[in-house]
Amino acid sequence: MNQNKKVINVLLIIIMILVVIGCIVSYLYFVEVDEDENPNILFNIEDYPKVDGSIATLKMAEEFKSKLTGEKTENVNIVHTKTENAYENLINKKVDLILVTYPTEKETVKAQEAGIELEIVPVAKDALLFFTNKDNKVENLTLTQIQDIYSGKITNWRDVGGDDITITPYQRPSTSDSQKVMLTSVMQGIKMKEPETQNIDMWKLSNIITDYTNSQGAIGYCLNYYKILYNTEELKFLTVNDVEPTYDNVRTGLYGLQAEYYAVIRKDEPENSNTRKLLNAMTSKYGQNIVKEAGYVQVD
Repeated sequence: MNQNKKVINVLLIIIMILVVIGCIVSYLYFVEVDEDENPNILFNIEDYPKVDGSIATLKMAEEFKSKLTGEKTENVNIVHTKTENAYENLINKKVDLILVTYPTEKETVKAQEAGIELEIVPVAKDALLFFTNKDNKVENLTLTQIQDIYSGKITNWRDVGGDDITITPYQRPSTSDSQKVMLTSVMQGIKMKEPETQNIDMWKLSNIITDYTNSQGAIGYCLNYYKILYNTEELKFLTVNDVEPTYDNVRTGLYGLQAEYYAVIRKDEPENSNTRKLLNAMTSKYGQNIVKEAGYVQVD
């Protein structure tokens, strides 16, 4: 009798253990606890690292600070001073982290002269888009045709399937992220013709690169972020080599005209600093979801 009672007690204990295990498994299954997907707020506004960068990465920077502090986007107060200035501010230790394109030789030399070693980590991608007047018949250009237009070999839209209209190819300033991508991904060493310029001071005869004007013969380019700055109803965005600059096409590399954005810090940044904490958050799965929500393309 006692033996039977012991067996029953053992069975009851086993059943209780199985019930507890079942509850735990059910909880994990339905709640899907994942610290990477649901991280805690990492910073207060006061201890968030000082961030700078290009204008093209401003929206991404705002989203990171909003999500990682729990503040509304309109309250996070991020200011980007453009790529060249951002590198100078990082080198001069005025900021902790910058969101920019890859450093130029000039920026690399400045860092070396200051005794600063840069740590450069990819965090996002973006597409370089080509556009023209919405009434232009042309829907697609090959990479070679774009190179020929911007080097001056092709000067009329009829030579690429359009009407008999002179092409006016607009460029971006040399320090802009768009121009860096244009030179590296598109022109690939081919010399660009002189850009359209305009006089801004009749006494000093100082010229600047003309902003895009949407005439019938115009063609221009920008990173995807800058679409918000243009009246897109009056523009036609072109495919390149018959490939659309969709999210998937950019992420897989099928649409090859793209920029990579990097988080750059000083390499001697302490391992336990808030700056490294922010960098790690940006490259985490959660951080890459923020990149996508902000309208950029995640890195693989």
